[in-house]
Amino acid sequence: MGSTGIGGRQALLGLAALLFLTNIYLIFLYAPTASEALGIQVQRIFYFHVPSALLGMISFAVAAVMSVVYLTRRNRKWDRIAWASAEVGTVFFTVAIATGAVWAKPVWQKWWVWDVNGTLTFMLWLVFIGYLIVRSYAPTVERGSRWAAVVAIFGAAAVPFVYMAADWWEGVHTERVTGPAAQGSLQSEMFITLMFSLVTFLVLFIALVAERTAQRGNEESIEDLYKEVAS
Repeated sequence: MGSTGIGGRQALLGLAALLFLTNIYLIFLYAPTASEALGIQVQRIFYFHVPSALLGMISFAVAAVMSVVYLTRRNRKWDRIAWASAEVGTVFFTVAIATGAVWAKPVWQKWWVWDVNGTLTFMLWLVFIGYLIVRSYAPTVERGSRWAAVVAIFGAAAVPFVYMAADWWEGVHTERVTGPAAQGSLQSEMFITLMFSLVTFLVLFIALVAERTAQRGNEESIEDLYKEVAS
């Protein structure tokens, strides 16, 4: 992702836009309504909520892996990818929490339910925020990279517990219908739409991480140039 040229990054963003437009069609015109009782077809938020949550978890796993590589090789390109992945993941996880709240209100009559799944999700989101704070307020860039790497590894270790929470502990969240160890099932049209949504969000994630990584590289080059001029 870090070595993707500007043409490749633009192509990725264009592909993400095309997929997103197609995804909107599938969500609102192709996929059936899960429950007319909800009135406003709030279940369609599912196609935004689930991919956002999964990509948020994946982003922390990517950040953790890149952080381990950075700590091993001390090459800043890996740290840039880790940082970009955590930034994009924070956005995805924020979307997941917001859409989850909108979904919860008509279904559970509450904006937020403090079951194990919801609580762990909120805590992981706080870890994301903590990662960004560590990067911003560390006394040096090198220390920020090392400290943030530890936070990323800690956050990635918590991801399996968030993913499996609905199965391991009782709560209002339903069983998972996709991904490893999924137990639920969907109608074929709903499953196709969900899989397309996952692909769309994955491409968007890769495009944003590649773009943000390149921006970080440019920022570091400018900072190095300033230091050379100042010296």
